[in-house]
Amino acid sequence: MSTNKQVHIISGGTISKVRPHFAITAPAYGAVGRALARIAKEHFPTMDVVLHQTRMAGGPRQLETVEDVARLIEDLKDNPCTKIIIMAAAMTDFSGTVDAPAGRLKTSAGMQTMELTPNPKVIDTIRTAPNRHGVIRKDIFLVSFKATAGATPHEQYLAALSNLKRSSSNLVFANDIETHTCMVVTPEEARYHETNDREAVLRGLVEMVALRSHLTFTRSTVVAGDPIEWQSPLVPDSLRSVVDHCITRGAYQRFHGSTVGHFAVKLSNTEFLTSRRKTDFNQLHETGLVRIKTDGPDDVIAYGSKPSVGGQSQRIIFTEHPGLDCIVHFHCEIREGSVVPQVSQRAFECGSHECGQNTSSHLGDFGHIKAVYLQEHGPNIVFPRDTDPQEVIDFIETNFDLSKKTGGYQIEVA
Repeated sequence: MSTNKQVHIISGGTISKVRPHFAITAPAYGAVGRALARIAKEHFPTMDVVLHQTRMAGGPRQLETVEDVARLIEDLKDNPCTKIIIMAAAMTDFSGTVDAPAGRLKTSAGMQTMELTPNPKVIDTIRTAPNRHGVIRKDIFLVSFKATAGATPHEQYLAALSNLKRSSSNLVFANDIETHTCMVVTPEEARYHETNDREAVLRGLVEMVALRSHLTFTRSTVVAGDPIEWQSPLVPDSLRSVVDHCITRGAYQRFHGSTVGHFAVKLSNTEFLTSRRKTDFNQLHETGLVRIKTDGPDDVIAYGSKPSVGGQSQRIIFTEHPGLDCIVHFHCEIREGSVVPQVSQRAFECGSHECGQNTSSHLGDFGHIKAVYLQEHGPNIVFPRDTDPQEVIDFIETNFDLSKKTGGYQIEVA
């Protein structure tokens, strides 16, 4: 039996049984799964690529319903060789019940009324719910799919991003069945490969999976503790003034009540204050910061709540640039003519060690300030705490347009 790491692709339509010979269907016939398997075998030569087609796509009768796919997913979560799950199956969104005598429905009975009940979102259990052994498989790289019908690209993007955040997916393939527009959406709220050439986008998707699925992350351990108030004397006036300016200028757009980006101050070689994950930075005076302590790259203690995913980048930057102790990151467009160095973010998920190293090694010098622009993502601006905050603010305004979200899609959603 192979002990190789495995890429599992689930494809095809499903049914939700109502009565004998009567079911609700989500039609799909497996073409996407077959294309993904073909492309994946090119990009994962040392891994086993396993294609699971539902019965509707020519697979076994044991993989037909939503419940069948849910059982398969639980099996994959129990399998320590499972490294990647590409969930391309069309899941039936509803179960139906009819208030009629048991057995097969008869047309002679006339009009019937069916009550629809939403099915559980199976995809949401892959990285967030424990497997049968009580283990949460955050190590699984998850690709989910989001289909729309007649949506604008902006609407597609928002639907895919909502899917990604809810399911904790690493990437989402968004496609519209009427316009045929496709795109890949990332946790950094960026989109790549936007076109109506589905084969090209599927190939771009698998390339990004290959680049991102082997990244390294440090998971923080949360212990009891209270937030650090934004007005605390531990927060330098320079950092507070710069972040307050960015907030006022709209740099942190809400999506389902929280914002992305991050900012931090180094207190010592082992202690930092950083922004809190899944909070609204526009309410910073209420939410405060989180104190973290670290004893090496794989041991991070957070007091009271999880830190922003950019914490690993912060620690790498502070270590490799010892004269700098404040950092600000947000998602916006770079101004035309800016001389801030730019590097690609496509290969890196925010929060990985590799993303931090990519950021740290490409910082450009601008007097007291160092900065880099991560394409399709946003800038990292680093400076000493004794820097005049107006100098940093002027630098930001000269080089970045805080009013424009990276990629041009505004996302503020309550």
